[in-house]
Amino acid sequence: MNLNQITVPSIDIEKSITFYEKLGLQLIVKALPHYARFECKIGEATFSIHQVEELPKGEGVYVYFETEHLDKEVERLIAEGIQFDQLPTDQRWLWREARLKDPDGNQIILYFAGDNRKNPPWRL
Repeated sequence: MNLNQITVPSIDIEKSITFYEKLGLQLIVKALPHYARFECKIGEATFSIHQVEELPKGEGVYVYFETEHLDKEVERLIAEGIQFDQLPTDQRWLWREARLKDPDGNQIILYFAGDNRKNPPWRL
């Protein structure tokens, strides 16, 4: 089994498209006002947003995008006007993470884990 895509809810698809394009995703499907899909620059997985009338309650969705050049990417995004809740920080689980929210409040984590993503010292 392989992961095909992750889909997150959005109130305003066009606003979300602008946000995710700034992150570096490439728009491949634009079915306004209900749906949009993106390709990641690396790998085969896709990412999509679908229109909802009301956003889910609670913490919601967490989406992780990995980049080897995390600190440079965060600097680039800050220059683009993107606001971060947490700048790149080394985590106890051996990942370096930066956190932000998309226009609908979905939690986006940009990170770099390298080999520790699939092979941490505590792997079974």
